[in-house]
Amino acid sequence: MNMLPSLLSIAAEELISSATLVLLLWAAWGGDKAARAISIAAFAVLVAAAALAMPALAGGIGGHATLAFDGHLKMDAFAAFAKLLIYLGAGVTLVIAPAFFDRSNEMRAEFPLLVLLAALGMGIMVSANDMLTLYIGLELNSLAAYVLAAFLRSDGRSAEAGLKYFVLGSLASGILLYGISLTYGFTGTTSFDGIRAALGVGALSIGATFGMVFVLVGLGFKISAAPFHMWTPDVYEGAPAPVTTFFATAPKAAALALLMRVSLDAFGGQPGAWQQIVVFSALLSVVIGALGAIGQDNIKRLLAYSSINNVGFMLIGLATGTPAGASAMLVYLAIYVVSSVAAFVVVLQMRDAQGAAVESIADLGGLSRTRPGLAAVLAVVMFSLAGIPPLFGFWAKFVIFQAAVQAHLVVLAGIAIAASVIGAFYYIKVVKVMYFDDVADKVRGGGTFANTVLLAASTLFLSPLGYLLTRWLGTLAGNAAAALFRLG
Repeated sequence: MNMLPSLLSIAAEELISSATLVLLLWAAWGGDKAARAISIAAFAVLVAAAALAMPALAGGIGGHATLAFDGHLKMDAFAAFAKLLIYLGAGVTLVIAPAFFDRSNEMRAEFPLLVLLAALGMGIMVSANDMLTLYIGLELNSLAAYVLAAFLRSDGRSAEAGLKYFVLGSLASGILLYGISLTYGFTGTTSFDGIRAALGVGALSIGATFGMVFVLVGLGFKISAAPFHMWTPDVYEGAPAPVTTFFATAPKAAALALLMRVSLDAFGGQPGAWQQIVVFSALLSVVIGALGAIGQDNIKRLLAYSSINNVGFMLIGLATGTPAGASAMLVYLAIYVVSSVAAFVVVLQMRDAQGAAVESIADLGGLSRTRPGLAAVLAVVMFSLAGIPPLFGFWAKFVIFQAAVQAHLVVLAGIAIAASVIGAFYYIKVVKVMYFDDVADKVRGGGTFANTVLLAASTLFLSPLGYLLTRWLGTLAGNAAAALFRLG
């Protein structure tokens, strides 16, 4: 078999893996003093990898020609779209992390290496066309993520977050692996194409049904969808802020893309079976995310419940089982990733005069009068996440509801709209504290130039100016969704 086409198709993964090995040697020789330089090099690697992935997305490449390594990987436009979001989240993390860890003298050379390894695993995840390839990529990402969550070894909350994430993540991986074994046992193959062909013949057997349920449950944990969301608030609160930014962006995008690939490709022959599970999880996520955030007084925990709520909205797009729903889900995912970047960079800049993190929502009182620029950015993010027009977050919810109505999921869309109204309460509460409460004068610390640039770019994207990108973003998401439905 000629391996050259397969090797060329995974150029981005080859670049990241080979660069990580080189940077690992640099870290071993240079020590922690080289951490900032290694972070810059790792960021350049991610930019180059994104450049390698972009042509497949722009060309809408899909179908049989995208298969690599005897069908174990599918390097199509859908994978390219997900990789761009993954590299965006990982790149932002590398930009904001050095200044954060330097305050406590905790910046180590292995941090950018762990981010690169996680990005490599996520790239394999979203390109997987076989259950075994899926699991390898998922575990490569997860093992790096467990270490990142506990990266601040002197911080008890970080250690607790890492331990909780490891224990619950291992449980979810076991459930997923058990589901894979059941699926293999009742279909005789681990290939997505083979599973689709086997399950598409006749009624779904009980054993295959259990296999599908366990696979979806394992992936549901990875995207923090209810009722598998219990780890999210604790990990978001305890992990270092740059790591929380990473968790809210890159792994979220990768896991959601993987769930789309598995549902629409591997289990695509039995849409009636998995759609019931997705609808149930979507309803729980939008309701639990909205209600759970109301009583939170920590901004990171509030954003954790917000992520659960937003995952529920994205699952509505998946529940439609249509190209339009998949495209809407990808549009929502792209806007959500940028919103998360902006939100957590603001959190990163919330520090008191001594440099300690300020995470209590009450401590944001009167922020509009002491730090008007920071308050304005956070207000834009909150209103955008709430889906209030004319901000770009409204467009994300609109395309999801439009796809749901077109797929005759009117009741599901109606419940989600009601939940979005409830969710608007806790977003607006943050704005109310910043603009109408008495001045707490707790947030004193300034931000770096890189953070300021990220906030400015994110705010422009989420502002009404973002609507200028609707056609471009819709075209890219449409190319990715079309490739997903163009089975090899």
